[in-house]
Amino acid sequence: MARKVYKGEKNNKERTMNKLIQAVGIVIEKYGYTGLNIANIASEAGVDRKLISLYFGTVDNLVETYIKGKDYWVGASVGAMEMLAKTANAGSREFLENLLINQIDHFSKDEEMQKVVLWQISEKSDIMSHVTQSRERLSSLFFPFSDRELAGKDVDLRAVSSLLVAGIYYLVLHAKSTDSTFCEIDLTTEEGMDRIKNAVKTVLKQTYDGAKDK
Repeated sequence: MARKVYKGEKNNKERTMNKLIQAVGIVIEKYGYTGLNIANIASEAGVDRKLISLYFGTVDNLVETYIKGKDYWVGASVGAMEMLAKTANAGSREFLENLLINQIDHFSKDEEMQKVVLWQISEKSDIMSHVTQSRERLSSLFFPFSDRELAGKDVDLRAVSSLLVAGIYYLVLHAKSTDSTFCEIDLTTEEGMDRIKNAVKTVLKQTYDGAKDK
């Protein structure tokens, strides 16, 4: 019978790191991004504050690890090449449409990431700059794929996509922070969000179908 290798120290380290990562989310939910400091994170994790430096180097590295693990676009870039290969026959429009519809669902449910995005647009941050660069990895994979499909067409899919992504972020944040409608649409209801999803599909359909030769 093979001897069991002792992994207690390794397992303890992994558990502690996971506690610290999860604690970042708790702090964001409780206090917002302004509460992201060593004392609050260590307290919520229930561990010695020195372990943050030991395992992550800095608080910023810990927070960045948390955000990259939660961010929709960073996560979507994982396995993107395989997904693009599977949808090659369907085309880039279906792939982009699915990404955007899923973004609505994902962002609507994730209150921690809603606060992270508010942080991103409210002040300049090295952490969010690094996260944004990681998000762009998906763009570097998708747009060459769509460029081949739309070669010779007078359409700026990057600009259209930018407006749709930004619009989704804003509309979800509006729905979560106010009791008012937006363009007479109640975004707090399933019906309201379904109208936004249908609008996304319509915009993409018209963008692709209406693309004229240069």
